[in-house]
Amino acid sequence: MTDKTRQYAHLKSRHCSAVLELSDHEAPLWRYWGPRLPDGALPDFSLRDARATPTFSLEEDVPLSLFPTFGVGWFGSSALLAHREGQDFAQAMTGCEIIWLKQDHALRVRMTDPVASLVVEIDLGLAPETDVLTVSTKLTNMGSGVLDVQWLAAAVLPLPTQAKTVRSYTGRHNSEFVMQETALTRGIWRRENRRGLTSHDAFPGAVTSASAADAHSGLSYGAQLAWSGNHAQLIEWLEDGRYQWQLGEWLAPGEVRLGLGESLQTPEVLATCSLAGRNGVAAGFHKAIRSRLTWPDAEMSPRLVGINTWEGVYFDLKPSTLFEMAAAAAEAGIERFVLDDGWFQGRRSDRAGLGDWWTDLSVFPEGLGPLAKYVNDLGMDFGLWVEPEMINPDSELFRAHPEWALQIADRPLLTARNQLVLDLTRPEVSAYLLDKIGSLLDDLPIAYLKWDHNRDLTTAGSLGRPAYRRQTQAAYALMDEIRQRWPKVEIEACAGGGGRIDAGVLQRTHRVWTSDCIDAISRVAIQRGFLQFFPPEVMGAHVGASPAHSTGRSQSMDFRAAVAMPGHFGVELDLRQLNLAESETLKGWINLYKAHRDQLHHGQVWLGEGDDSVLWQAHGQADDLLIFVYRLGPMTQKWPSNLILPMVDEDKVYRVEEVRARPSLHAAAAPVFDDYRSKGVDLHGAWLAQQGLPLPPRQAETCLIYWVRTLDQLS
Repeated sequence: MTDKTRQYAHLKSRHCSAVLELSDHEAPLWRYWGPRLPDGALPDFSLRDARATPTFSLEEDVPLSLFPTFGVGWFGSSALLAHREGQDFAQAMTGCEIIWLKQDHALRVRMTDPVASLVVEIDLGLAPETDVLTVSTKLTNMGSGVLDVQWLAAAVLPLPTQAKTVRSYTGRHNSEFVMQETALTRGIWRRENRRGLTSHDAFPGAVTSASAADAHSGLSYGAQLAWSGNHAQLIEWLEDGRYQWQLGEWLAPGEVRLGLGESLQTPEVLATCSLAGRNGVAAGFHKAIRSRLTWPDAEMSPRLVGINTWEGVYFDLKPSTLFEMAAAAAEAGIERFVLDDGWFQGRRSDRAGLGDWWTDLSVFPEGLGPLAKYVNDLGMDFGLWVEPEMINPDSELFRAHPEWALQIADRPLLTARNQLVLDLTRPEVSAYLLDKIGSLLDDLPIAYLKWDHNRDLTTAGSLGRPAYRRQTQAAYALMDEIRQRWPKVEIEACAGGGGRIDAGVLQRTHRVWTSDCIDAISRVAIQRGFLQFFPPEVMGAHVGASPAHSTGRSQSMDFRAAVAMPGHFGVELDLRQLNLAESETLKGWINLYKAHRDQLHHGQVWLGEGDDSVLWQAHGQADDLLIFVYRLGPMTQKWPSNLILPMVDEDKVYRVEEVRARPSLHAAAAPVFDDYRSKGVDLHGAWLAQQGLPLPPRQAETCLIYWVRTLDQLS
């Protein structure tokens, strides 16, 4: 074919291109995914025309395609692993049709394998406004025998030879988003999760970069799977020097068995690339996630300051205590009061009660209505903690229906946090939960649900079959139904902190709890990992107690609040225990957050590293920035290094002003620093980008906040 419009499918956005080479007798070949190509840049020759046949090789070249398959000439990892009782173990797409869903931006590739009796449909969309490529795959069995599926890639993406490293994120409870950077070599990099939910230890995404790339510049790629269950991803070196990147669900043995006409639909993969380094990748992801969020009344309202009772009182719930806490919260300027675990039947500890979703009248003789009304009368929203997917063996529900727990016949039930997992794949279980939670939502003025999930899945069987993916789908369906029936209610996803953070659950919720660790030093790294993939307005970030309950370390109120402020700001401590100075300091930070939350939650985010234990992040637009400068450790230099701001407009003049939560915060040490705090300092953008912003000396575990605006913004 010489007509490029027939030879190629060129998906385009403002800064990115994805190019497939087309044929009607095979899967499209990946020719390119990267920075935007001009329309006339595509070559006239096919991929194979520029590839000589190597020695000891097949005469028929099999390059990387959109859907590479095992057994017919492709020796890399296959996008599909499936068979019919040992037959049809090799597949080849020999028919291909392209259907444009939106010219230049979205298409469907429909492929057929008449020998193995399969149809594969892959949807690709490259959004002009986000530069994010969205990919999903649907497999349909057209044969009479049952097709056992072991692996179906949601997306197969090409990476160029310039890709040299991969940044991925591991961790544990109280230590999420631990970054690890690995060199890409002539082999396979692979990450798998089999815990039944997104997990703390294997985030379903990563970022790859060229050797010269950094946070602010250079070629970088990112991808993440929008799915809250088991998952796997791999990056594999190919013999032409490129890499393939596959992401998809990890499937348990026997979990997917397709009969005639049945289909398997994968979750979506969100993928993007940027010449602006890792921050460019983050910017694309933030835009894409924001476009997928669904808010009450169709758009996000200012993110309310909340207080959560958990670390304040744990299970020691008394109406009088909660009334006092609510009054203290309202006086501090807090806008939402969330009653955490311990309010329902038999729940005096984590050993009992899960599943019995009605108010414990021995603790609340008049129910929760008086507390909720009091909270509302104080001008705050009322929120409630639930953990619908779980059940304690010591509960009325389990005693009545032990068969409702996920289980495998003749295997022991394994508890974690003294609890089992309810089998949501049973319609009667989901109906029970909808009835109980719905009654709460009907009877109480609940504006917010904190939806928790406090254990991994084991013995995850239902009626003799693996139930991992069906459990995730059922949890999604329950959330969707609650959202449909009570559309004004916001939902927070929590799973022992950050165990269920992904783009799939965020299509059904309005924020995620980032970590049960509220230690401010720990939170800096956790939140930076989070912000690589998700925008700050969905990042639950609270001011905790000192010493921190998770680590025993102590930090000042100012530092704890400064770390929490860029996210969805909240409080998780007993305000009644604060002294007057601490209370006034916290009020100052709450007021500062309210003054700047629109800027924090609508703009771009840049993450950067300074010298000598300094980390920083900027929020807003290039002409109007709020910059947080965190000093984590003591100074080792005599004078601090200047802070380079690579995102500013080098043709503009900026005014730099220090923003403070209280007047005495951060004493100045030189005339320029006095001017930051009084009249501001004007600096040329080129100077800020090349020479940088002078910083004052200060102690470890402190934060400076600067408002950096062009003079145009001030006029």
